[in-house]
Order: sequence, then structure tokens, then C-alpha cells
Amino acid sequence: MNASHHARLRSTVDVVATEGFDKPDHTAMDSRVWIVIINWNGWRDTIECLESVFRIDYPNYRVIVCDNASEDGSLEHIKAWAEGRMDVFVPTDNSLRSLSFPPVPKPISYIEYGRAPAEKGGDSTHADARLVLIGTGANLGFAGGNNVGLRYALARDDSDYVWLLNNDTVVHSKALGLMVKRMQESPNAGMCGATVLYYDEPEKVQALGGGVYNRWLGLSSHIGAFRPTGCPAEPERVERQMDYILGACALVSKPFLQNVGLMCEDYFLYYEEVDWALRARGHYSLAYAPESIVYHKEGRATGASNSKQEEKSLTSDFFLIKSRFTLSRKFFPWLLPTVYIGLLVTLVRRIGRGRWWARLWMIARLAMEVRHRGRCSVGEAPRLEESRR
Repeated sequence: MNASHHARLRSTVDVVATEGFDKPDHTAMDSRVWIVIINWNGWRDTIECLESVFRIDYPNYRVIVCDNASEDGSLEHIKAWAEGRMDVFVPTDNSLRSLSFPPVPKPISYIEYGRAPAEKGGDSTHADARLVLIGTGANLGFAGGNNVGLRYALARDDSDYVWLLNNDTVVHSKALGLMVKRMQESPNAGMCGATVLYYDEPEKVQALGGGVYNRWLGLSSHIGAFRPTGCPAEPERVERQMDYILGACALVSKPFLQNVGLMCEDYFLYYEEVDWALRARGHYSLAYAPESIVYHKEGRATGASNSKQEEKSLTSDFFLIKSRFTLSRKFFPWLLPTVYIGLLVTLVRRIGRGRWWARLWMIARLAMEVRHRGRCSVGEAPRLEESRR
């Protein structure tokens, strides 16, 4: 990153490479962290993400990549990268290039599992592998794919935290250490978020840690979205506002996983992190590490960020609306009438994108499905053993 970009990240999101920045307390860096990354037909983004992850200065971590039955040879490409037979490609004019280039030393030791052995903790003789590759065998969605990695980490029983990280992110080298530090400063916290900036517009915020959920309309919105990175933000104020941690970057404690449970797989995409936080209400608080910086490409897998990719955008809308219904029906069924009104507003907005008949039929069909309850009911805390059934 160049000097001018660093200057724009002053105040609460001041880039940690700036001189005089307080470094993480290394006494807090003894906790083992498993980093879980989901890949689906996105090996190029995943490799760039891994290059940045293997640069972090946190000393005690291992990485899990769960591949959701990709059809583009993703696992073979990732293995070639780990063996040093393939390099990451980052354009020379990319202002974030230094976060993932030049390539980290290879080879990187790895072990590969199918879903069943992975969920039992894998092979203890390969415990030192820095990278664990898991073929899930199917496209399990965001929650399902992450849960395979979470089951592996819990079965290993050798970590204090799990960091869920989107494959279309790149991270600053101090991002993980600062989140762990914040968690250890907040004993009641079950999850911690970072300052997430837009990869293509790094001067803009995507989310300060997480967001708020409007139960009346069934809508979630990220805190600080689109604000310039130079605007100050008070961590304590953000934590008071937060209803959920952004799923693209969430550090989760082991006790949270053991007591609240895994992610609810009623959601294929979207709202699973809101569900998780709602299930933890009254038991765990949410934390925010403002100087922990992550850059997110957002929507690369679904086309949510590219209106020209109509089919993918329609898919994104489908799961967004379906998950919105699912969450409202599960936690706030008495507010479903106002959610319907909100969906009418959504339909009007979507008409401008074209193919509005397809969207109208999609919303009508989803509205009919809302009367069915999901598998993960309010108050449930599915344990590791239950999730294997």
C-alpha cells in the first residue's frame, strides 16, 4: 500500500504499519487459532487470500480450506500453489498488492481430507500441517461449508478460537493478533469483528465489525457502511450498536461454539451470522477490534456486487430474500406482516434491474414457503455430536 492510502486510514482504522502504533500484546498470542476459509469455484481469490493469511504475524495458527464441490479444479490449483508450482497473480497497479505479493516461501505443508474423516478430527499424525484441505463433497452453502471446518477444529480440541474468513478477502498482517487481543480484553465476548474495507475501493468502509438488524422489516445493515476510512469511530459505541458480526470476518471463541453451537444450516447464504448472534443473546457479547483491517471483494462468488451478471445477481436475491423470511419466521413471527411490506419495497427497487417478472415470481414463491419452520429452533444450541447426525 502506498503512503497516500495509509494516510487515508488514520483514526480508528489507522493502518497498523504506521510508526508508533501499539503492537498486540504477545502474551495474548499463545492461543491457537484455526482459520476457516470456504472456497467454491474461486481458487484465484482463495490463493490471494492465503498469501495474505500466511503473512500474518500471529505465531500460533493453522488454516482450513473447505471446498464446496468446486467444478473449476480449485483443490488442484490450491495444492499446486502450496507446493510452489503456481504463484499468486496480483496486478502491479493494485494498491493492496503488498498484502499478498511477493509470494510467501513454499512449499507449505498440507493434508487433504474428505468430509467424514475431517469432521472426526482427521489424522493426528499430520497435526503439524499448516494447511488443511477438506473436500465437503457438495455445495453446502456458507453455513454448511463453515460447519465442516468448525467440526474439524472442535474435534481437534487444540484451539481457543476459530477465525471465519471469506475467501475473497485479503488481510493485514496484524489483523488476527488484534482481534485475539480484543477478545481477551472482553471476557464475556463470544465473537469479534474487524474493520472491513472494500477491496476495490479501500478508502471506503464495508462494515465496522458488524451490523444492526431491523426486526420490523427483516433487514440487516452494516455499521459504518460506505463511510470514508478517515472518519473516527468509537469501539465501545460500535459494540453497543452491533447485533451481529460480519460473516466475512468473524473470530469465534471455543466456549461460544460449545454452548451456542454451530451455524444454522437453514440458511444457504446470508443472515446466518445474524441467526448465530440472536441465539447467543444474553449469554455472550460482541466485540470489535477497530485497528484489525480486512479488505473484502464482496459478492465475487454470487455476483452480488456486479449487476451485469444477471443470473448470479438473481441467485443472490433469491437466497437473500429466502434467508430474510427464514430468520423472521424463526425469531419474530409476529412481525411477518411488516416484513412482507418491506419486501414490496424491495421488489420495486429490483424492477429497475430488469427481468422483474422473474423477481416477482421468486418473491411470491418464497412468501409461500415462509410458513415452514426451520430445523434450528430458537434456543437450540446444537453441539458437535448433534451436528454429525
